[in-house]
Amino acid sequence: QVQLVESGGGLVRPGDSLRLSCAASGRSFSRDAMAWFRQAPGKEFEFVAAISQSGSIKYYGDFVKGRATISRDNAKNTVTLQMDSLEPEDSAIYYCAGDSKRRIPFQSRTYYDYWGQGTEVTVSS
Repeated sequence: QVQLVESGGGLVRPGDSLRLSCAASGRSFSRDAMAWFRQAPGKEFEFVAAISQSGSIKYYGDFVKGRATISRDNAKNTVTLQMDSLEPEDSAIYYCAGDSKRRIPFQSRTYYDYWGQGTEVTVSS
């Protein structure tokens, strides 16, 4: 079983950047596809980004528009999400998730079978 812990959230101003990290423990996640999702208050879960087991395939949500970069370090068991040009609409709890059955990522959260507790991001002036 893999445990995920997100960090890096906080209060930032519009236009700022943020780097979210997800650390895995329990076993190596190097064979798993990984992803980030987010959920704003009163809204549905939204796909942010996903990365394949090797890091060679990356997908981003439509709203990202080049503002995000997902990466992973399998040796350190970490996944990182860099978000730039943040907007108030980016305020949400960001969750890291893993798919232990597949190496290629999917954008639907139903494929991911282990999740972190989330880290809150608030974008406000």
